[in-house]
Amino acid sequence: MNAIELNHVNYSRRNFKLKDVSFNVPQGFVTGFIGANGAGKTTVIRLIMDLLQYDSGSISILGDSMLTNPIKIKNKIGFVYSETYFNEKWTIKKLENIISPFYQDWDSDLFNDYLRRFDLPYNQKINQFSNGMKMKLSLAIAFSHHAELFILDEPTSGLDPIVRNEVLEIIQQELIDEDKTVFISTHIISDLEKIADYLVYIRDGEMILNDSIESLMSKFQIIKGNHNDLDEELEELLIYRETRKTGYTALTRHAQTFKEIFGNDIEVQNPSIEELMIYLEKFKSKSYEPLTLESEDKKWSNY
Repeated sequence: MNAIELNHVNYSRRNFKLKDVSFNVPQGFVTGFIGANGAGKTTVIRLIMDLLQYDSGSISILGDSMLTNPIKIKNKIGFVYSETYFNEKWTIKKLENIISPFYQDWDSDLFNDYLRRFDLPYNQKINQFSNGMKMKLSLAIAFSHHAELFILDEPTSGLDPIVRNEVLEIIQQELIDEDKTVFISTHIISDLEKIADYLVYIRDGEMILNDSIESLMSKFQIIKGNHNDLDEELEELLIYRETRKTGYTALTRHAQTFKEIFGNDIEVQNPSIEELMIYLEKFKSKSYEPLTLESEDKKWSNY
């Protein structure tokens, strides 16, 4: 079962468009949502959370629709937004009194347990908190009403490396559970290396990739070799290539072909998530045609 399903979603406002966006977020796993700034990540999350209205298509959350059961669904979602929305003149005590009635399964004991674990003072005004403390407070709220789905929009944005790592460890410890689903948006790709099982990649309002990390790492490889060995047919098998005096480095889905031809003269390695995104972003600059796994298979089916 999928926790989130988007089917052919279109959205157009001013100078930005989401074009026929479809992807799935499997239940019980961590799915990373990546893309450059302005690619459409926050817009997609706002559409999922019913904060914006899409023009066409459909969105299903936990087998239901926000259009028919918004209160029921939102009670099952722990939502963390990159920008804190608290009235900073309040204490945590007052904040809890305000927000707890909105959640049918609010657990005050659990919330206070998280406050103790995160070292957050219950009676101190929020305007005295650091950015890291505010993010921990957002996480404590999301964790304290027994949600099934956690949607985290840039939870580590603006945090220093030490606090960022601490927040990631909290997410990993509390949410890596087969009964919980995490959909985490970030432009800090290295964050996902530690926790993600699946990946959704959006570029300029269009879906590029939606697959498991394991599958993507087996489909794409980085190869390094002598640029003099490349001919026109082999160039066609490369998604993106950079050439230096020492040779070329390229992203491909056909590393085995190069290995069979050149043997030990070619170096093959699996890309990191960050390397994969960088190469696919660079691919954009040399092609007007969006790259998808489906289009890749059609393009190179004869090789």
